Order: sequence, then structure tokens, then C-alpha cells
Amino acid sequence: MTDQPPFSWQGRKVFLTGHTGFKGGWLALWLASKGAVVRGYALDPSTTPSFFEVARVGDLVEDIRGDIRDAAALDRAMQEFAPEVVFHLAAQPLVRLSYADPIGTFETNVLGTAKVLDAVRRTPSVKAVVSVTTDKCYENKEWVWGYRETDPLGGYDPYSSSKACAEIVSAAFRQSYFPVEHLARHGVAVATARAGNVIGGGDWSLDRLIPDLIAGFLAGNPVPIRRPQAIRPWQHVLEPLHGYIRLAEQLLLEDRADAARYATAYNFGPLDEDARPVEWIVERMTAFWGHGASWVLDQDSSVHEAGYLKLDASRAKHDLAWTPKLRLETALQWLVQWYRTWQESPAGSKDMQAFTLTQIAHYEGLTRG
Repeated sequence: MTDQPPFSWQGRKVFLTGHTGFKGGWLALWLASKGAVVRGYALDPSTTPSFFEVARVGDLVEDIRGDIRDAAALDRAMQEFAPEVVFHLAAQPLVRLSYADPIGTFETNVLGTAKVLDAVRRTPSVKAVVSVTTDKCYENKEWVWGYRETDPLGGYDPYSSSKACAEIVSAAFRQSYFPVEHLARHGVAVATARAGNVIGGGDWSLDRLIPDLIAGFLAGNPVPIRRPQAIRPWQHVLEPLHGYIRLAEQLLLEDRADAARYATAYNFGPLDEDARPVEWIVERMTAFWGHGASWVLDQDSSVHEAGYLKLDASRAKHDLAWTPKLRLETALQWLVQWYRTWQESPAGSKDMQAFTLTQIAHYEGLTRG
């Protein structure tokens, strides 16, 4: 990266799809805390409770409810707002749900992405787009080394393949409408971001490891665990979000020729030693939680899940000066603190928005260290 003055988000208009979700909610609060003017566009929260409600995300961002598959409503919401930056996080994010609803998954993750990028074409104010997919977009060969951005895309299940398709759609729009070599003329830099298994406070999604553990611990029930030896690139939610923000900042460089260097795909994954088996996570979560926490092996293996998956984030480290700041054990402690604070908050007596912003500020301090 070239030397440049400190970047400021103050007053910048950001259009964020998926702000009612777990990752989208954290990103919305973080951008708002930086002074950005954020308009969120998403369906209603998919869980009760939800991070969006508990952390009062709607207090700090403009909350627009809509479906990214509704092109007319999406176009109207984006064009009226005239954003400078678009973060696209809205998705059907669950592997097992994709087996139950493959058509809905492909419609949301593939056509929805196409409609977001098509809306960008008709919104002259946009200068940068970060389209978020997943580490599961790669053709998984159960390798022991991390996947790089140049490795083949694929996907065994509907969710994974839909995200590979979203990568291809994003690349097609970039090449057809926002070519890197002509960025100075059309002005729009489009990048994609691929992150691993994110964890953190406020995730109540169905059929995910951490939410399942928390629900079981709170109820005092043993938590059934599938595939305890499966290895995933675990990371706190703030790690990839920091990467998305850094990526957007580079896409917004005033020197558009320089910005063009970043209009590509980026992995955001943990240190190699933090790609851990499920059982490692479960044992430490059980210890951190303490009384009432236990687990049992789930014999149900009715759907395919990858056994080994790691990311190579060398490109992000080189281009964006991005590196993970939280070791996995610390990330688990942070999320337990978040849920414990929420649990000990009768009738909302604890301000979970303030607690979340405190964790964000603590993390930002680590990025400056």
C-alpha cells in the first residue's frame, strides 16, 4: 500500500444489505461508530432474540426492510440514498437450510447478488462495492493447506455452490460493467470477500455451533455435536469485518488507478494454528461457561459437511496490511462475556449496544497497536 493520509468514515454514506443479520449488525454498529451514515436494507431478523434487536442496531442506522430479490424496491432504496459505498452481506447463510430450500438459497445468494450489483449500475454515486461470500465457495479437496483466491470455485451443497456462483456473478459484473482497467472512467471498484467461520456475541442462528452451545448451556442441557473432528477457520466476527472495512477504504482511494489494484477477491482467515477441530472449540466453551455446560456426540450425519477447511489470507496481509488480532481462545472468552452480560441483564438493564461498542473499541485499539 502507498502512503496516504488517515482515512475517515465521517459523513460517508454506506448502503449495507443484511444489517439485521449477525455479521451485518456488527458491521452496521462499527461503521456508525466511525461516523458513517448507514442505510441498512434487509428482511426482518430471522431469529428471536436477534443481535439487531438486543444491540439496538436500528438506533444508529437507517433501517429499511426489503428483499434483495425485489429489484424495484432495492433500486429505489439505493438510488434515493445515493451511497458512496455498498457492503453486500444479505444472504441465506446456512448449509443445512440450503438442503431444505435449495431454490430459495440460489435465488437469494445468486440472483440477489446480481440484483444488488445491477442496482449499483444505476446508482452513479457508488464508488466501492464489497460483496461478501464465504470460505465455502472453494471446491473443497480436503487439503491440509489453506485455499488461495486463485483456487477453483465449487461447492458440494446448495449453500456452498450458491456462494461460488455469487463470486462468479460478482466477477462477471466487474468485468462487464466495472472493468478494472477503466476504473478512472466508470468510477466503481468491486471486490469480493471470503471469510471463515465467524463467532461472536449475539449470534442466535439455527444449526450453528456457538448458538447451539449457548442455547444448551443456558437451558442446562447437553449439546449434541456433529463431526467433532471437523476443522474450520474459526475467527471472531470483528476480524473479517475489519478486513471488509480496510478493503473498502482501499477501493475508495482518490487515485483510482491505485484503487483498481484492490478490485479483486480477498480471503480473511485466522492464523493457521487457530484452524481448530470442533471438539477443541466445544471443550473450551464448556470450560469458559462453567456450571451447566456439557455436550454429547450427535450421531446424525444426514447431510454432507466438509471435514477440513482452511484459508490462506496472504493477499489480505500483503495488500491491506490486515492481520488477525485475536487468538481463538481470546475470541471465545469475548463471546462468552457478551452472552453472560446479556444473560445477566433482566429486562434489558444492561446496555448491550454499549457493551458491543466497547468490544469494538477494544478491538480497534489492537489494530493500532
